[in-house]
Amino acid sequence: MKVLLVTPPFTQLNTTYPATCYLKGFLNTINVESRQIDLSIEVMTSLFSKECLTEIFHDADKVDIIFDENAERIFQLKDQYINTIDNVISFLQGNQPTLAYKICERNYLPEASKFDNLDELDFSFGNLGIVDKAKHLATLYLEDIGDIITKFIDPHFGFNRYAESIARAASDFTPIENELQKSDTIISTLTKNILENNIKEFIPDVVCITIPFPGNLFGALKCCQLIKEKYPSIKTVVGGGYVNTELRSLMDERVFNYFDFVCLDDGELPLQCVLQYVDGKRTLDKLKRTFVSINNVVQYINNAEEKDIPQRETGTPDYSDLPLNKYFSSLEITNPMHRLWSDGRWNKLTLAHGCYWGKCSFCDVSLDYIGRYEPINAEIICDRIETLINQTGHNGFHFVDEAAPPALMIDLAIEIIKRKLDITWWTNIRFEKSFTSDVCKLLAASGCIAVTGGLEVASDRLLKLMEKGVTVEQVSKVSSNFTKSGIMVHAYLM
Repeated sequence: MKVLLVTPPFTQLNTTYPATCYLKGFLNTINVESRQIDLSIEVMTSLFSKECLTEIFHDADKVDIIFDENAERIFQLKDQYINTIDNVISFLQGNQPTLAYKICERNYLPEASKFDNLDELDFSFGNLGIVDKAKHLATLYLEDIGDIITKFIDPHFGFNRYAESIARAASDFTPIENELQKSDTIISTLTKNILENNIKEFIPDVVCITIPFPGNLFGALKCCQLIKEKYPSIKTVVGGGYVNTELRSLMDERVFNYFDFVCLDDGELPLQCVLQYVDGKRTLDKLKRTFVSINNVVQYINNAEEKDIPQRETGTPDYSDLPLNKYFSSLEITNPMHRLWSDGRWNKLTLAHGCYWGKCSFCDVSLDYIGRYEPINAEIICDRIETLINQTGHNGFHFVDEAAPPALMIDLAIEIIKRKLDITWWTNIRFEKSFTSDVCKLLAASGCIAVTGGLEVASDRLLKLMEKGVTVEQVSKVSSNFTKSGIMVHAYLM
């Protein structure tokens, strides 16, 4: 049994979306051979290259669309774009740091409308923030190119999403299927070509595709469209955040022209059951949280006798196969906290499964991946940290919890310091009163640089109604403790 794990376009470009890494780590524990590909970064780096950009300008020049002032401006500078793109991507990948000086001179990169409302650079970066300043300018340069791609080549293009509006707006499958029947653009062609090269080389029995966001659905369907047309013997399995929230009441049988299995919530056991079924070692009626089509009728099967696999037994995420040298940082917003989402390499880990609070009225705590709270101990987490540092060469970590438990964060900080691990990390929290000044100083000493948390609304009355479990005063005090300890704070609002 061979499994190909796929992340479709587009997700983060600076770091790996972790779903396939988690599943590959689990498949290692049950001795299933697997390979993973991140089509998000593979397609993006192919698209933003001298070869493809030359093709983009050539094709765009033939499109019967009236040029606006900005498009005219970019086309007049097209040779400059084509001749600089490879070096700019290499710089953002961390390979040519000295290029920052040329970029900051403001006569190396072509500049279009994204530069018209440029923030005050000296205020944001000072005289010595050369690399960050150059990253910001290079990001604006890429966004100008992105405008040309969207206007003339593929209206669905986005740097962190693809055809998101189709997935969000469709009340049924018809609009999506209509789009799938249209001719491939350069983006979908690249997607299919890279996927097919991997299929030919690896020869998988099953292809698993994660759909974390609406902006990944169309890319996933394009992948499965290729598989069904050219490799019908390969089974396709999908899951992920978008599936968990938007496809829980799946009824449309047409979806199964592309997907063979649609799995909900934690993917480890559902995938294991599917693989056993494909391998003839399990009957169809014993799957776990999985939609299938039987005689053209969608059926949900959740009869597996096994319980979900404990977090401590799911294995360490495995980043092998991924082109870690291709990921590139961008700097869209100069806010130092916001940049963490698009700048730097972050290994992803989870401290605890689910949410330990589980009371907020706006949250569907009945869902397994939220309602089933299961922490693991600091020793296992640090073992995984050490493994990932050795494998990836990166010591930045983003703990992607629903809400990291304060007691476990304290234990983790102590274990990190005890092992003398030199790491940088950030995570999502609830603004608990247990984050005292001393606790925040301990977290900072262990390498914590930032926390994000849901404030939701700055009203004690509404916070009480939604059972948030915090007050505005408490959030203010906790945020102050973090800030005074040198830890940045980001609060989400509804």
